[in-house]
Amino acid sequence: MPIVTAQTPRRAEPFRAVLAFLARRTLRHPLLLAAVLAGMLLATLADVLVPLYAGRLVDALAQADEAGREVALGEALRALGMLALLGLAVLGGRTGAILAIIALSLRLMSAAGAEAFQRVQRFSADWHANSFAGSTVRRISRGMWAIDTVNDTILIALLPSAIMLLGATLLLGWRWPLMGALVAAGGLIYVAQTVFLSLRWVAPAARLSNAWDTRLGGAMADAVGANAVVKAFGAEAREDARLGWLLGKWRRRTARSWHRGTASEAAQIVTLTLLRTAIIGAALWLWWRGEASAGDLTTVLTMFFLVQGYLRDVGYHISNLQRGVNEMEEMVALHATPLGVEDAPGARPLTVTGGAIAFEHVTFRYGGHAVPLYQDLTLRIRAGESIGLVGPSGSGKTTLVKLIQRLHDVTTGRISIDGQDVRGATQASLRAQIAIVQQEPVLFHRSIGENIAYGRPGATMAEIRRAAVLANADDFIQRLPRGYGTLVGERGVKLSGGERQRVALARAFLADAPILILDEATSALDSESEAAIQEAMGRLLRGRTAIVIAHRLSTVRAMDRILVFDRGRVVEEGSHAALVARPGGLYRRLFERQASAPMVGAAE
Repeated sequence: MPIVTAQTPRRAEPFRAVLAFLARRTLRHPLLLAAVLAGMLLATLADVLVPLYAGRLVDALAQADEAGREVALGEALRALGMLALLGLAVLGGRTGAILAIIALSLRLMSAAGAEAFQRVQRFSADWHANSFAGSTVRRISRGMWAIDTVNDTILIALLPSAIMLLGATLLLGWRWPLMGALVAAGGLIYVAQTVFLSLRWVAPAARLSNAWDTRLGGAMADAVGANAVVKAFGAEAREDARLGWLLGKWRRRTARSWHRGTASEAAQIVTLTLLRTAIIGAALWLWWRGEASAGDLTTVLTMFFLVQGYLRDVGYHISNLQRGVNEMEEMVALHATPLGVEDAPGARPLTVTGGAIAFEHVTFRYGGHAVPLYQDLTLRIRAGESIGLVGPSGSGKTTLVKLIQRLHDVTTGRISIDGQDVRGATQASLRAQIAIVQQEPVLFHRSIGENIAYGRPGATMAEIRRAAVLANADDFIQRLPRGYGTLVGERGVKLSGGERQRVALARAFLADAPILILDEATSALDSESEAAIQEAMGRLLRGRTAIVIAHRLSTVRAMDRILVFDRGRVVEEGSHAALVARPGGLYRRLFERQASAPMVGAAE
């Protein structure tokens, strides 16, 4: 059985919580909501009065012999005229309401999608590391479309049904209290049964089906996004099998949901048939007793068939509502998920004048880990100083720069930049002061120019090109068919590793931030690309506080100071020459290993 590593979806939000989420956002548009309610009220009340005038028309025709044909015809024509006016009222009311619902739904959908996207963008690095991007996108897009379903169901279907049931009860009960009571009791029993079956029996199965749908979307996105790896290992059949297993689970869960929906619908039909039999029987009994005329019977029967039409659809609409709410649950759950790292109340923009960084008695543990990675770590980086970080894998080098960026919060202690605690600064202002070039730079599926300009929105083409020249990227960009307008493909797959690194360096040059982080920026490159990037890095380091995580120790030989990490501690510190000269030192051992096996070049 294939292993599914997607993050288990968070607990689905309860039915009422989803409706409350939608209600709060709907109430932000009172005029549109009022237009919807007024239109639906007008249309449904007009429908309620149709049986009354249908009965009067029949009574007029039935009494033609007694009152005279001309009088009867006049009464019948007046009833017919009212029926025509009621038809126009239904048309006008429903059309106006639906136009208002269209405007309302589009506003709610776009706002909910934007809010969910904004929140996901601000979730912690841990959350994103444990989530499938495809699943997250599916949760948001499915939730957006579900808003349309829920809005239509409540405002176009269930609201008129409730008005019709109340109107029929009052109109029939005013003339025949027993008939009104029968319609009210039967309608309420039917609605209660439908709600119970939909929410307590069908909904749990639908929720599980949606969870597997999310996993399915995530698995597809994962395989498609890593298609180059699939091809490299000839693993197409393996991925087919993995998806087949997931499809099997999804199919079984979805089939159970649909079967329960079918059984629920059958139960609703039985209840509706019993109600129809009871109401028609009561109408015949009233006629037999002389308490109802032929026109009255027409009113009762027409009213029942109208009520039956509304009630019959109530079962479908409640099931539809349940499905829509189920599909909104995972998007709503995103709003209930803690951000992980949030701006403190009253956080202020960070002002960097020199770029001095200090770790003061910092203890840090990753969530769920009992043993901390750092224990009482204290170190200082002077403004404008270049620092190299080396050490075995898992020793804490990358975590150090993540804490400076505040991708995680320290457990205890304090990290400051120019004396300002990073927890008291807004995250946007903090990260705007830091330029980072990663080992595997991530590029957007946009043009090269747009990717470079991401470091400084609004940069001119001349500034973009100057940054590319400084990064030794301009030559290869100019050789591309569309130059700076060339699309780089998803995550930059159309470019080589060295080309992606130079674009990332150009982005850092353009950002011109006072603090620079280079995270193993040359570890996976050929010697020619490494030489070009080393030269560009030398230019980029000037005048900045720089932290360089080194895979190849040649990268840090010129650093002002090198920190050697081991198991979350700085075990050695000094210049390259001083550390190499230290007998038995960890840095010297790593250096000698690389010198004797240059093709491996593994510092970690």
